[in-house]
Formats: sequence, C-alpha cells, structure tokens
Amino acid sequence: MAERKTPNKGYQKLKSDLSAGNIGQVYIFYGEESYLREYYLGEIKKKLVPAGFEEFNYHRLSGKTLTMQELNEAVEAMPMMAERTLVVVTDCDLFKLPEEQRTALIALLNDFPPYCCLVFVYDLIEYKPSKTYKKLYEALDKNAQSVKFEAQERSDLINWIARRFRALGKGIDAQTAEHLIFTCGALMTGLVPEIEKIGAYAKGKNVTTDDINAVADPVLDAVVFDMTNAITKRDYGRASELLGQLLKKQEEPFVILAVISKELRRIYTARIALDNGKDKLWLMELWGMRSDYPARLLMEAARKTTSEWCSQSLLMCQRLDQRMKSEKGIDSEGELKLLLMRLAQGK
Repeated sequence: MAERKTPNKGYQKLKSDLSAGNIGQVYIFYGEESYLREYYLGEIKKKLVPAGFEEFNYHRLSGKTLTMQELNEAVEAMPMMAERTLVVVTDCDLFKLPEEQRTALIALLNDFPPYCCLVFVYDLIEYKPSKTYKKLYEALDKNAQSVKFEAQERSDLINWIARRFRALGKGIDAQTAEHLIFTCGALMTGLVPEIEKIGAYAKGKNVTTDDINAVADPVLDAVVFDMTNAITKRDYGRASELLGQLLKKQEEPFVILAVISKELRRIYTARIALDNGKDKLWLMELWGMRSDYPARLLMEAARKTTSEWCSQSLLMCQRLDQRMKSEKGIDSEGELKLLLMRLAQGK
C-alpha cells in the first residue's frame, strides 16, 4: 500500500514564521513546486529589503561559480536603511563543495551574523543532503531550515484554482477543478498559464470541462490515459491520433511506452478491485491518490476490460520495451502504432 503523505513541517513552519514576522537566518529551498518557492522567496524579500535599496541589501549569487570568500563578503555586508540583508544563492550543490570550501561554509553557519538572511535555492539541480559529510550535515541541520515545496493538498489546490479564476471573473466548481488538475497536473507552476488561457477562452460565467479540453495543454499522463481509455473502447483511431500528438511534441517513444505500461498497470489493479469487490477507496490507497477523481476514471476504464486482456496487454508492453532496449535500428514509432492497434483489437 502507498504511504500516506507526511506533514511538510518545514513548509508549515515557514508559513507561520512569516505570518508572525519571524524570518530565520538560513534557509534551504527545494522541491518541484517552483511557483510556491518563488512566492515565499518574494515574501521574504518584501519583508527584509526596502524598495530602492536592493543594490545594498539584496544579493543574488550563482552557485555554479560560488566561492566561500564571495559568500562571506555578501553575508557580512552591513544593511543600509534596513535591519537585515537578503542573500540568495541559486543551485549550489553544498555537498559537492571541495573540502576547504565546506570547512569555510561550516564556520560561516556556526557564526552567522544576525543581520543577514541567507537562502540556498535549488532550482535546476536536486537537493541531496549526505551524511557522509557529517560536519556539514550537522551544521546545516543545526543552523538552516529546510523547506520542501511540493504539490499542495487537494483541497488547498482546488481553493487556489477557484481564487485564480475569480480574479479573472470566472467561477469553477470542485469537480471541474479536479478535471483541470487531472489534465494539466497538480503543480501551480504549470497551472498558472493554463488558468489564464482557459479564463480568456471561456465564454460563460463558469468554466466547464469543455473549456478546459478546448485550450489546455495536457500533461503526458493525461494524454496517455485518454489513449488507453480509447484502447479499452477498441477505438484505435482515437488512440493513434493521441499518439501522433505526443510524437509531434517530440516525446520519446520509450517514455510514451513507459507511461502506457504504467497506465495499463493501474487499469489492471482497477480490474482486480472490481473482480474482488473492492471500491475506489482501495484503489486510492494502493496508488497513493489524493482524490477520487482519477480512481473513478480508472474504475470506468477497467469495466470495459477483462483480467486476461489486462495481463496480456502488459506482457505485450514488456516485450516491446525489451525490443526497444536491445534491437538496433528498430522503428520505435511504428512499433508503438502497431502495439496500439493490437491492444485495441484485443490481440
């Protein structure tokens, strides 16, 4: 069974500290939700850096070329017409610093000036703390607050979507918001431009699923779900059309196959649920779903299949995956089209 999502303590503490005006000294910002990361970085900047004094109190440094001398100079620079300065370092892999630089960083963290706030931002690289470097790990654990920005809880995300549409003069109900999340993903970063497009397109007072389907740019998983759903209906034409759209976007065939295989596994588990008297809640727990919307869609797709079809479909995907990885010169796109045809024919 999938693990339940654990509370994001670092994120919650950041929110409460900002509300109380208690901004810490050293932060590590990381995670996939860059919209929230940039939002809270902006909130810290608004509270610490007076307008017009950015040159003196706000310092941005590139992690790729960062030296501890450069960081020390920025951190120790006294604020002007403000109580504190803000230093932001982007994409510095702290645990890959040379030993001399690590030692200097540890010394800085253990004797950090109270008039500075330092934020290490991980954007293009992943934050990977390593206990191999025990002294640095302990210094960061003691002196820095790690904040992971990840996809929001469903209810919070739906409320946020509703607020964004209200700002555009549009309404959206929870079910339609669920469809938007399913179609465009659960990251605010990706949803912002889609909401703008949909809000501009929608003619009625309230946004509909048809409005979303008309102009939204669906994520790979959503397109593949529609593709596999067409396959279960034996609609090869629609499945082939969707595959063509993905190939035009230059999605790699082996990536498409991997997502098709994952979706077919999900449909297979939904078929098992139906055959054994399980409900959508069992499916949600199995796949760690935060909403019953995709679970209901999977159950509907599974009703059009049999356990035998599901197992054979997965076997066909596995065989093609092995061929793509082992055969030179294979026509991957052609083989994917042939796979969809066979799946749709039930052969």
